[in-house]
Amino acid sequence: MEELSMHILDIADNSTRAGATHIRIIVNESKMRDTLAVTIADNGSGMDEETKMKARDPFFTTKTVRKIGLGIPLIEQAAKAAGGEFSIESEKGKGTCVTATFKLSHIDRQPLGRLVETIITLIAGNPTVDFSYSCESDTGKYELNTQEVREALEDVPINNPEVLSFIKKSMQEGLREIKMDL
Repeated sequence: MEELSMHILDIADNSTRAGATHIRIIVNESKMRDTLAVTIADNGSGMDEETKMKARDPFFTTKTVRKIGLGIPLIEQAAKAAGGEFSIESEKGKGTCVTATFKLSHIDRQPLGRLVETIITLIAGNPTVDFSYSCESDTGKYELNTQEVREALEDVPINNPEVLSFIKKSMQEGLREIKMDL
């Protein structure tokens, strides 16, 4: 994975497979502090201590279609390669929180990538899951909460192409306003 948005997609996909009904994605970029932090938190099934430790091993996966699980190890490696840190907090039955921080100016930091498209893909593919997306920079904050969007839509599905197009445009404008480097 060459972009952080692909790591976000992979981890959020893990959350949906763990039965999460609400997934929070938080991206904080500070040029003043020279940091980029990405957090993905869910209310899924969570992990016990043993599974949480194994999740960092590329040869461990709970998926039945393959025998390797590179998502967690790859984002951990990307964070450490860019002078950052990585953590997993999880409790069985309560959910999981994955946080990766990066030195923003580090030459080995992967680009954030196509974050708007990643969020739209998650919403389109998981219309019953609530996503809270927050993006903060030194100049402001943009937030999207699909539960609020769904309530405003009433009977229109959130993954309706026109709705997704509206959300995409809203996100692009909001991120431009806070001068987020995409």
